[in-house]
Amino acid sequence: MADDAPLSDPAQRGGRRVLWPGGLSARLLLATLLVVVVANAIIVPVLLANRQRDWLSDRIAAGELASFVVGAAPQGKPTQQLKAQILKTAGLVAVNVRDDGVMRSVLAPTKQRRIDYSIDLREQDPLSQMSGALDTLFGGGDRLVLVMDRPHYLTGDLVEIVVPDAPLQSILVDNARELLLGAILTSVMAGALVYLFLTFFLVRPIQRITRAMERYRADPADPAAHLPPSGRHDEIGRAEVELDRMQSDLSAALASRARLAALGEAVAKINHEMRNMLTSAQLASERLATSGDPVVARTLPRLERALERAVALAANVLAFGRSEEPPPTPRPVPLRAALETAAEDAQLTPGGVAFTTTVDDTAQVLADPDQLHRILVNLMRNAREAIDGAREASPGAASGGVSASLSVEDGQSLIRLADDGPGLPERARANLFQPFLGSARRGGAGLGLAISRELAQAHGGDLVLVETGPAGTVFDLRLPGAPDPLPKL
Repeated sequence: MADDAPLSDPAQRGGRRVLWPGGLSARLLLATLLVVVVANAIIVPVLLANRQRDWLSDRIAAGELASFVVGAAPQGKPTQQLKAQILKTAGLVAVNVRDDGVMRSVLAPTKQRRIDYSIDLREQDPLSQMSGALDTLFGGGDRLVLVMDRPHYLTGDLVEIVVPDAPLQSILVDNARELLLGAILTSVMAGALVYLFLTFFLVRPIQRITRAMERYRADPADPAAHLPPSGRHDEIGRAEVELDRMQSDLSAALASRARLAALGEAVAKINHEMRNMLTSAQLASERLATSGDPVVARTLPRLERALERAVALAANVLAFGRSEEPPPTPRPVPLRAALETAAEDAQLTPGGVAFTTTVDDTAQVLADPDQLHRILVNLMRNAREAIDGAREASPGAASGGVSASLSVEDGQSLIRLADDGPGLPERARANLFQPFLGSARRGGAGLGLAISRELAQAHGGDLVLVETGPAGTVFDLRLPGAPDPLPKL
């Protein structure tokens, strides 16, 4: 049973000795032996009861034959010596026959003895037969039993014999000894066969699965921890397949987590330097604010917003790498202005990938302004890059566009962003919102949609892909609440 023990058995901690076997093989062997022993314990009394009934039936037949011998004696009156010889030869004490309601003594003993108990073979049921056999086995030896049965060779309706139960007890003891010896041999052989069979088909595969799980827990990168499915079509095979899938999913999740940790570490290293550069850019923008150039005055607010968002973006990417996205602070936000600002930052232009919207100037949504901007910019930038990529692949293709609309459903704001790009590839659709796995373009990190969905769910809403294909892609951004529109001027 050495290989039944797990790699770390908590039952043996602290130097305590465990008397009960903890391995499945040992328990299976004990259970098999117990079942076979119980089965034999039920069968043995039945066999002993049948043996006792056969022996008593033989004595009844011997009593009937003895009555024939008595009837064949001269004048039908055998001597006492002949009667004693017949009773001794048949192993009987007395024989009585009832005919037409009249009981007559065929053979009677010279000395009357007290009858201890009686058995009527005509009325015995299986339970009384077994209890009678056990009573004879453990309590017989010096008792007389009156046995009654229907005659088989004589005319009449009843044959009674009186017989000592000592010979019967001796026979039952011998039979019980043989049956118990056979039961022990049967238990050992059956237990061994069942044990070997179940060990090969059940215990060994379970041990393989258990060892694979223990090794995987200790070292997920250990090649021996990955258990290839055996191809079985039963529960063991299903467990192997599910374990293989679970290990693959966990390995992918651990790899993704490791990449996220590496990303957070890298961003942490460059964040300080990036902040210094952005601070210098902000100082330069403040100097530009003193310029009287009207073009600079129009461009400067956009530059300042971009610098502020760049600083916040660096901090938020660092927070995402640490799985610590700051909670949103929702408030009513004019949606059309937010869409136009995001379209501008995503480089949607009338001469390239155009942006159109049916959202009214007064419409509002309940959201964190900065996080809503990040969500919209991610979606619009992905759409622009997909359309630009399709145009580079087919220079003659028409320029595409991105559209936005707003509707209210069940007290929630539903922002729909649609483009007429080439659609998402199958590889990207399978892992759309998974970091590092859902990128649709070469070199992409796949973080944009993952961050956007996390931000939407932090608001209590969600970001879902409605449809994608050659005609374009549609995303729905659902946000809780539907603020009243702004008053019209």
